[in-house]
Amino acid sequence: MTLEDIEDIYQNIDTTTNKNDNHSHEFKVKLNHRIYRKENEESNVVDDYNDDNSSIEPYQNFLPAKYSIYVHTWGCTHNSSDSEYMMGILAQNGYQIVQDKEKAQLWILNSCTVKTPAETQFRNEMKKALSKGKKLVLAGCVAQSDYRLPYLKSMSIIGVQQIDKVVEVVEETLKGNVVRYLTVRKKDGRKTGGASLHMPKIRRNPLIEIISINTGCLNECTYCKTKHARGKLGSYSIEDIVERAQTAFNENVKELWITSEDTGAYGKDIGKSLPELLDQLIKVVPNDCMIRVGMTNPPYILEHIESMARILSHPRVYSFLHIPVQSGSDQVLSDMKREYCIEDFCTIVDFLKQRVKGITIATDIICGFPTETENNFNETVSLVNKYRFPVLFINQFFPRPGTPAAKMKRVPTLEVKRRSRIISQLFNSYYPYNDRIGHKYRVLVTELSTDKKFFVGHNKFYEQILIAKHQCQLGEWIDVEIESVGKYHMMAKTLWRRWLMNRIRTTLLMGNANNDNDSTKMIRKIWLSSCTIILVSSVLYKIYRKIV
Repeated sequence: MTLEDIEDIYQNIDTTTNKNDNHSHEFKVKLNHRIYRKENEESNVVDDYNDDNSSIEPYQNFLPAKYSIYVHTWGCTHNSSDSEYMMGILAQNGYQIVQDKEKAQLWILNSCTVKTPAETQFRNEMKKALSKGKKLVLAGCVAQSDYRLPYLKSMSIIGVQQIDKVVEVVEETLKGNVVRYLTVRKKDGRKTGGASLHMPKIRRNPLIEIISINTGCLNECTYCKTKHARGKLGSYSIEDIVERAQTAFNENVKELWITSEDTGAYGKDIGKSLPELLDQLIKVVPNDCMIRVGMTNPPYILEHIESMARILSHPRVYSFLHIPVQSGSDQVLSDMKREYCIEDFCTIVDFLKQRVKGITIATDIICGFPTETENNFNETVSLVNKYRFPVLFINQFFPRPGTPAAKMKRVPTLEVKRRSRIISQLFNSYYPYNDRIGHKYRVLVTELSTDKKFFVGHNKFYEQILIAKHQCQLGEWIDVEIESVGKYHMMAKTLWRRWLMNRIRTTLLMGNANNDNDSTKMIRKIWLSSCTIILVSSVLYKIYRKIV
């Protein structure tokens, strides 16, 4: 089993709507887009411009319930959150969200522009949809940044800050029109985080809420195309984020993922900071829930290193941080315009390891950046060898069109692959969990393993622990003992006595909280009696074994 990119995780849990959504906001359409009306399959596209006060002509007898929508997402958790919102809005408006794309009349493809392979997959999926006669709506960073390209020219597009317009775009596309919402959202002349956070959502994993706290970034990395799509930094207010988190916890979410292109840059455009936000979120996180802080670039974590160490040590925050270094060479970092040096990165890692017990640091490496020499690469190897990161994302350099790095002379492809192979061999040569057999952890179970044979839980350090499905339930905390380890995860057994005691306590609390009828009370009593008998029997058997 291979651990996926920490910002690219998907769960294999059935999609369900949130029935407890307290936000019944209506989304009034204010048009700032262009509609192209197609007279027939062969005709040229005709422009039809609408001003901000116009409205889309209603379509008589248009029944959303007749239509099924399939949504496919590439890329980061920000994209995942956008897709969850779009599915929620569509479901609230009567559309059926399906996982079987063959049964869908319309596909929404939410794209990622970070890597060339992801864009290639996106384009291939577009071709499949069109060959099958499916209606198509495009979203995400490729569609936003490259909308002028010929292969996107006649496609409906939902811009990255316009996801609340998904119903209008889908309806017009089903009618045979092409609609594009691509504008940047602003308030009082300042770019905002995007569409409202208080929209309905269908979570791919009902136990995990993803909140994108800001969009865009402050950097100008020479290899990155995401800035072309997401633009400059735009942060949501602390109040909006906290309110969204409270809504999610009321819907029985167990994990809150804080995400963006760079969480560390949060609030710099509104006079706030990431530690300020996290301090407020911690106040509303229930005792049985956790926060996971998403990727942050080194310069911004360095600014708040003391505060972040304190926050990452909090019992309701995972002691985990994803800090992409990209290269171990100061020269390469300068050419990448990364705005920090290796000494800065090492200062952060050393400080956090010293101040946050057991913290997991994840990082990224790009092999074969155009200006990377053999000596530069060896510096990267030395950095990986020094810290032996338990989570390491190794990427080969891909020139992204329109970026400064795409114009630089490339390192030969075979050499890029060789360097990538060397880093991979180094990473695979060490096993971070080898000394963990027999260790005991308290684990929050939230996911199903890729092969669907195990449940996946995480300890305080966000380390993957697999547990047999018959030994636990999704959404609960359990005490486990590690039995075996692999490169990317640990295997554990449930400590039954502790589990039974927790189940008894939970059952008693449920009985006090609920107004149960006589039948339910009887079942609860039988359940409690059974648990107690098993618990007492296990204790007596242990005493007997000692005597004998």
